[in-house]
Amino acid sequence: MFSAIYIESEVRHHPRAREILARHRDLPHIECERHGEIFNRKSQNFRLQKEQPALILARKHGRKVLPAPAGYGFDAAASHYFSHMLNCVYDCRYCFLQGMYRSAHCVLFVNYEDFTESIRQTIAAGPGHQVFYSGYDCDSLALEPVSGFASHFIPFFAQHPGATLELRTKSTQVASLLRLRPIPNCVIAMSFTPAVAAARWEHGVPSIEKRLAALGRLQRAGWPVALRFEPLLPDQSPRAHEELFGWIFSQLDAGRLHSVSTGEFRMPADYFRNTLKLYPDEPLFARETQTAGGVVTFRPSRRDSWLEQVESSLFRHIDPARYYRCAN
Repeated sequence: MFSAIYIESEVRHHPRAREILARHRDLPHIECERHGEIFNRKSQNFRLQKEQPALILARKHGRKVLPAPAGYGFDAAASHYFSHMLNCVYDCRYCFLQGMYRSAHCVLFVNYEDFTESIRQTIAAGPGHQVFYSGYDCDSLALEPVSGFASHFIPFFAQHPGATLELRTKSTQVASLLRLRPIPNCVIAMSFTPAVAAARWEHGVPSIEKRLAALGRLQRAGWPVALRFEPLLPDQSPRAHEELFGWIFSQLDAGRLHSVSTGEFRMPADYFRNTLKLYPDEPLFARETQTAGGVVTFRPSRRDSWLEQVESSLFRHIDPARYYRCAN
């Protein structure tokens, strides 16, 4: 999966870093002073690095819990996100990360205890129920066998039932969750697009069949699971979504779903320009676009009619009360 492991000098002897290094003795181990020396250096090519990325073990400094973008999540309560990792091992052509970062390497922050302390302080300072999203700058579970992320954070949230954790993922790496006792305040949210889109633009991602099987195992084990259908693309026919919905809801108990959402393609304008430079011949980006508030979206014809058809098909399977449109 990785070509090498870089280690910040500061975390060289951190127990989590030492464990990862011990399990990957076959890879080159290269020490660096700060992860930015590798991750942020100029003249890198995200597209080329994606073929053989490295893993960088680092310490997260500064703020570790940030306000979630407006309209991002499922709850009107105070919402936050945190990123234990930067970048994703998958290569989805529509992903904003390829335009956000110079490097395709993955940065794993090993100081989980500092994250949980920041989350603890945020819970204590805020009134009422709060939601914490993981998976905004990475896939929450794709690196779980290496990172042990869920194995650390789920027991923490089990002790804080007044806060909810969402793990956003396209991964089938759910073995660690199945070894844990399910808790009602940890939601595993799986992302799906229709089969044609998945095959064309989701490189390295497990098949829909495998993802659905993993999500079904989690639901049967008692975990709250959720569905995220995004990005919706204007040229995807409503029939493609009907087929996807029929497949999914033949295998999941719709009445026990935590939530279901849809979201259109959207990308900050700067990231979109960077992505176009990487993939100038990608047909996905040849569509007519529109920019509002610094965010690029595709300009569909009859937008409301198209979205309403998708939603109408979805509501034949789920209670609309469980549904929301993701705005960011």
